[in-house]
Amino acid sequence: MGRQVITARAAATFEPVGRSVATARGFVRDTLQGWGLADIVDDAVVLTSELVTNAVVHAGTAAEVVCLRDDDGARVEIIDRYPERELPLQEPGQFPVSTDREGGRGLLLCAALATRWGVDYTSSDKRVWFRLDLPERPVGTRTAGPPLPDTALPVTDTRVRVAVVQVDRNGCISAWNEDATDLFDYPAEQVIGKPLTDLAAWPHTPGTSTGIAEALRLSRWEGSYGMRGADGRTVPVYASHLRVRDSDGEPSTVCLLVRDHERAVLQSPPRVHAHDTAGGASDAQDTSAADPFEVFIGSPAPDDLDGLLQRTVERARDMLDGDAAYLLLATDDETELEVRASTGLPSARQRFARVPVEAGSGRYGSARMPSVHEDLSIVPGAVPLLTGTGMRSVVTVPLKVEGRLTGSLGVATEAPGRYTNEEALRLQFAADRIALAVERARLTELERLRRGSLSFLVEASDLLAGTLDRDQTLALVAQMTVPTLATWCAVYTVAEPGSEPKLSYVLHEDEDRIDNLKALLARVQPPEPVPTPGASVWTAPSDAAHSAALRTSLRSVALNQDDAHIAPGTTLATAATVGGETVVLPLVARNRVIGMLTLGKPTDERFRQEILELAEDLSRRAALALDNARLYSERTAISQSLQRSLLPPDLPEITGGVEREVIYRAAGEGNEVGGDFYDLFEIADGTYGFAIGDVCGTGPEAAAVTGLARHALRLLAREGLGGPAVLERLNAAILDEGARSRFLTLLYGEMRPQEDGSAELKVVCAGHPLPLRLRQDGSVEPAADPQPLLGVMDDLELYEQTVTLDPGDVLLCVTDGVTERREGTRMLGDDGLAEVLTTCTGLTAGAVAARIMRAVERFATAAPSDDMAILAMRIPE
Repeated sequence: MGRQVITARAAATFEPVGRSVATARGFVRDTLQGWGLADIVDDAVVLTSELVTNAVVHAGTAAEVVCLRDDDGARVEIIDRYPERELPLQEPGQFPVSTDREGGRGLLLCAALATRWGVDYTSSDKRVWFRLDLPERPVGTRTAGPPLPDTALPVTDTRVRVAVVQVDRNGCISAWNEDATDLFDYPAEQVIGKPLTDLAAWPHTPGTSTGIAEALRLSRWEGSYGMRGADGRTVPVYASHLRVRDSDGEPSTVCLLVRDHERAVLQSPPRVHAHDTAGGASDAQDTSAADPFEVFIGSPAPDDLDGLLQRTVERARDMLDGDAAYLLLATDDETELEVRASTGLPSARQRFARVPVEAGSGRYGSARMPSVHEDLSIVPGAVPLLTGTGMRSVVTVPLKVEGRLTGSLGVATEAPGRYTNEEALRLQFAADRIALAVERARLTELERLRRGSLSFLVEASDLLAGTLDRDQTLALVAQMTVPTLATWCAVYTVAEPGSEPKLSYVLHEDEDRIDNLKALLARVQPPEPVPTPGASVWTAPSDAAHSAALRTSLRSVALNQDDAHIAPGTTLATAATVGGETVVLPLVARNRVIGMLTLGKPTDERFRQEILELAEDLSRRAALALDNARLYSERTAISQSLQRSLLPPDLPEITGGVEREVIYRAAGEGNEVGGDFYDLFEIADGTYGFAIGDVCGTGPEAAAVTGLARHALRLLAREGLGGPAVLERLNAAILDEGARSRFLTLLYGEMRPQEDGSAELKVVCAGHPLPLRLRQDGSVEPAADPQPLLGVMDDLELYEQTVTLDPGDVLLCVTDGVTERREGTRMLGDDGLAEVLTTCTGLTAGAVAARIMRAVERFATAAPSDDMAILAMRIPE
């Protein structure tokens, strides 16, 4: 046989203490399994146990164990520092010890089990080695395992279903076989063309590590995730992906999927990574520095926490031949452990479930110490995470970094009595090797989440600050929550302290489920509006949905005819929508609960603590934004109500069929009334007063003087005073306001229709743009002379002018917001207004007012900066 080429090397040193024997056995087992040499693992472990015992017990020195792999098998060397103690080699066929003794069997076993073995001496050490060759296999065999008894074979369902799903380069499903339909209840025509990501429940934290979209682009991938069935429940699967290309060079990914407990159908034996073979026959210092952590779980990306944890639990389960494994990470205060990865457990136990660190009394009641439970049926509840799973024997070990608890690793099996302290030592050895890497990856993920959270909150604050509309704020809160933080969201609002919360907004990541979700929540008693900070669990939606879905199912098979009132939308899918964890966060603003933010997950899913903390930060910002929107809406409603009270009620009908039309535009967002005002009212039988004015300024201050002027005009005119007297007394009232007074321009007139069809006007124009008269021949002329404005001088003397409007004539009255409309250096002015008015011959009063307003708006592109009022009256022909 030629010289063997070493393709991989691993080494570890063990102190001369009794527990080192078990640790060395675990090291050799893990190493050879990691190299894919399962056929020789058991013999190697037995021989290692005997030879390390000789080294640490008889030689009394530290023992170095070196594993060397080549193409045909492996060589294991046990090196001690006591070369003076020679081994008693015997002639072939002779044994160094009696077969009745329990000790001294190491060389006997080497002779019986090893392909070759020997001892090498140097001046400083003694090297006992053995070699195990892989068994010969038929030509064409890539890998094979020994025959096993039926009881040791993997357990599957009566019929194994292998779903074959082909995914195109865009991630959309292009092929779906019958087994896929049986497993997930979707017919092929329903899923072909849809992205696989819509169905897959990928086991990783959003925004971190490899996602399914990335996994589908890899040349080969194998592992566990979930597939959402048609009923909304997640089916745990084990998958093998292979990237292929067709004859045209078009790439696609073929996915083979089985139920997770049938993973043995697809699971490949562990393979060595390329970097494991690169070292060749490197020296002892180089190989001892090789990271033993890689031997245990391979070499995922250093910041891929979820990939690292999932690989760890799968290898831990395989290492101890278990049925399930799980890894929990400790919270910052080390009081709770959060499930971050698992395999072989129900999906409800897979992600973010929490258990206390101190779960009970005694040594095995704390996650800080290794523990072995030979039969959980004797001590029910000893491991809360495994309650109801059928697991009987379990071993758990802590993950510690610098003496601080960072997590817990457990392996369980359905058979009782499978695990002892030896397995606990092996698992603890593995846990010690991965603890630091896990902690580094966890801190990297936390830093990424922290940065992402800050970015998320900054964006949320900007969006919420950009609106004062209540309904828009509710929609923004829900849209920022779904799907970033939760699968669905509901916002309840509380109008007054002590009032019942009202369901105000509902959103689900699947729009087709919003209506059913809203109907379900409408039937559920709202959560209690308590001001306690933080998220509280709310089970009412899940309980109500499952109860209603059950009654609907019974009704569908005619087992319960009394539930005809149940909405048909309440199905198992609806129940699955709210079947996971649901939490409520109070919306507290100004020491009052103004609502609740409700977040939910689908069946078997929970929130991780970092997400809940982020949701709590968002709820505080949302509460303040909602309260600001509420206050703004209330004040806007009050303001608009007061402003509307300043406008006259419906314009009265004028005797003789005189037409009248008013157009009013207040400047400023949210203002219905400004400094401009108008009025038209009956003074006495057959006599009507009209007014149009402009108070200095705009907004509420000007509106206050507007109210004073309009009501004073009506009161004084109905006292029988003439126009000049009415305006002189109004002038005195304005001056009495002192610092709050505003000067006022006002056109006031009285109209009396005549029997001949004309109308007599008495007009006083106090500093206001002059009224214009449009005759039937198209000529335009002022209908009054200018006089001093109001609110400036005490001794004001005014006079009125009489004008007769003939049939067909139009009287146009405007405020200066019309005549002073500007575009750059141009201004509409009195002449521009008159020019527009000349085009209105023969139009009704309404058409005249509309044409004037249209001309004003078109004169400039900018929004008007001043209030505008137009009053048009036309004498019928």
